[in-house]
Amino acid sequence: MLNDLKVKVGPQFYEYHTGALSIVPQLLEEYKAKHVLIVHGTVSWEKAKPRLPFLADEGYSFSYHQYTGECSYYGTDLVMEAARKVGADFIIGVGGGKLTDLVGYAAHRLNTNFGVIPTLASNCAPWTPLSVMYKENGESEGKTEHFLRQAAFFITEPELIIDSPVDYFIAGLADTLAKWYESDAILQQEHLKDEPFLQMAGFTSVLCKEAIMRDSEKAIRDMKEQKLSDEFVHLSEIVFAVAGMVGGLGDKYARNAAAHAMHDGMSKYIPESHHFLHGEKVAYGIFYQLAIEEKWSLIDQLLPFYQALNLPISLHQMDIFPEDETVIDEIVAFIYSKKKVHLIPVPITEAGLKQAIYQLEEYMEDKG
Repeated sequence: MLNDLKVKVGPQFYEYHTGALSIVPQLLEEYKAKHVLIVHGTVSWEKAKPRLPFLADEGYSFSYHQYTGECSYYGTDLVMEAARKVGADFIIGVGGGKLTDLVGYAAHRLNTNFGVIPTLASNCAPWTPLSVMYKENGESEGKTEHFLRQAAFFITEPELIIDSPVDYFIAGLADTLAKWYESDAILQQEHLKDEPFLQMAGFTSVLCKEAIMRDSEKAIRDMKEQKLSDEFVHLSEIVFAVAGMVGGLGDKYARNAAAHAMHDGMSKYIPESHHFLHGEKVAYGIFYQLAIEEKWSLIDQLLPFYQALNLPISLHQMDIFPEDETVIDEIVAFIYSKKKVHLIPVPITEAGLKQAIYQLEEYMEDKG
């Protein structure tokens, strides 16, 4: 029996299909919202606006706030200030992962209901009640803010998602693939494998992995051709919604481990990594976790998939390997400090974590 499992499944209401956004006014009515703050970005906002005719509804008072581009404590304060200024009783975030993280955290601190309209399928941020925090310069804060408030709704349309950068979708596929590689060994432990919610988390991670390995190449081609195929719609849904259920059902046992810890460490201590997308760094992190677990055969199995999607396989290949060994030591100490990394059922020491970095670089060099 577990006494530390916190199940936070996902948003109160979800729809993803053509015409789904037409239901937003009904949900605002459900929450008796009248003064609504819209938090948005730039390019994605211009693409989204034509799909949001309810913004012209005179029954609501809409105000607008353009975020800074980062999910930061500074940006959170700005959203809170904007909401208080207009007396907002509801917040809607329209944009990508950092924006939806920002809105969730700001709404938590304001004790205000919120909804999200994602414009990208690049990660599961719109689904999850947590926010990965960054500084305004793009450097990771190295911490995540968890909260209990769920989004009132998550609604978007495939026509909006398919009209976004393909690179973000590919990064989202990699980020979602990590759900299985980070959680499987943890969930297979004898004292966890009969827990019902952890079993559901495991089944969901398998669904994510199998669909991505099977359908990614076709879904990417279809996105490039702006073709709303079943493969694209289903995989985009898996990336930003179904993947979020893995951590929602499994909590710390299935939320993230070494792959995401490596992402955070790179983002914090290697400034040159900032131009790589979240999912691209997590993709490298998957290989790093497998190196920690000494599962080199799984790396071999994944390598053709990585090559087909042009995903990073090593720090040298990314051209960001730190020449200063103290940077490696800082990253290793950071990873070692993360409690979820210690859930991996292998001996976790700083020496072992450091050795895995060098072993992976050498292994990938031989593969090249």
